Amino acid sequence: MMERSITEHVSSLGFEATLERLEQEIAKGGMSVFARIDHAAGAREFGLEMPPTVVLLYGSPRGGTPIMLEAPLAALDLPLRVLVRQDAKGQVLIAFHPAAPMLRQAGVPEELATRLDPAQRILCETIWPDGTPP
Repeated sequence: MMERSITEHVSSLGFEATLERLEQEIAKGGMSVFARIDHAAGAREFGLEMPPTVVLLYGSPRGGTPIMLEAPLAALDLPLRVLVRQDAKGQVLIAFHPAAPMLRQAGVPEELATRLDPAQRILCETIWPDGTPP
């Protein structure tokens, strides 16, 4: 079994601003946020503490459906996900599995495997307003 890679970037924005901008830019890109999982809120319900940690599930049936039709196992990893978290130093980070290698592993042909790359580029462009990492 292939090991999965994770891409992680420091946001130039605060935690709430990062989440808000990601959701706005995902919508501008013609996609939807299908779910927002607030792990820190879940922890608080059980008397536990953790730094702000939210996972957004996002995408578009227009982008994902052809991929899942070609390789049904890709449905295990779609819609796309992005983790937004604040570390112990107060830095805000986003993390995600790069889509193309993940989809290739599920048997998606090359011409479809890179189809979702623009959906992940939006994430990085959002957290770096001038387009370059800090």
